[in-house]
Amino acid sequence: MKIYAIPAMEDNYIWSIDLDQGRIFIDPGQALPVLDFLKDKEVKESVVLLTHHHLDHTGGLEELKEALPDLRVYGPWETRDLNDTCVKDGDLVKVFNQEIAVLASPGHTEAGVSYLWQGHLFPGDALFKAGCGRVFTGDYRAQYDTLEVFKDLPDDTLVYPAHEYSLENLRFAKSLFPGSLEIDQALEEVRDQRQEGKNTLPTTIGEERRINPFFLAKDLDEFIAFRKKKDTF
Repeated sequence: MKIYAIPAMEDNYIWSIDLDQGRIFIDPGQALPVLDFLKDKEVKESVVLLTHHHLDHTGGLEELKEALPDLRVYGPWETRDLNDTCVKDGDLVKVFNQEIAVLASPGHTEAGVSYLWQGHLFPGDALFKAGCGRVFTGDYRAQYDTLEVFKDLPDDTLVYPAHEYSLENLRFAKSLFPGSLEIDQALEEVRDQRQEGKNTLPTTIGEERRINPFFLAKDLDEFIAFRKKKDTF
């Protein structure tokens, strides 16, 4: 098993899980990067998992379905027009002899989901390295509760967010916690990675406990204050 980051658009990642029996793509916002990735690779059955309905996560589906006619799509209720199968919290997606758990992840969107598989979390825009998605729903409680679910996962859970926002997020985190050695160290590391053209992901739940201001918020009120500050940072 291998997990690949496929860069798309300005700062998106389409994650690919390559298994012996097939491939899983998470949130293909564009088709061309996926099709380029597949060139010269062994032909396998493919599946798509969608986390939410935003176009930068779903926009490549139509072209991918034309190129990969056996493609199957799983996603939440809000992507129902694109799905072959709708999934919800507590479901297990059974593909290629694997069982992938579905976690409800509302807040960024109304019915977003994340996928948890063998210690790997694919949260879409619900969680970033040192950040979380904008609360477009206005339901800050839902986003806060989503992060509380993530915080209950083991520290060594690997997290694969859908955007390369780590540098900006850590600059914001430093503005809130200027005395944090953990944040300073993470910021320096991410700066070096970006200067070398490397991606900064995956992160881990344990690392997020130390550097993510939305994990560090002591309660809902502080979370809301941090999130509103981030929106204007």
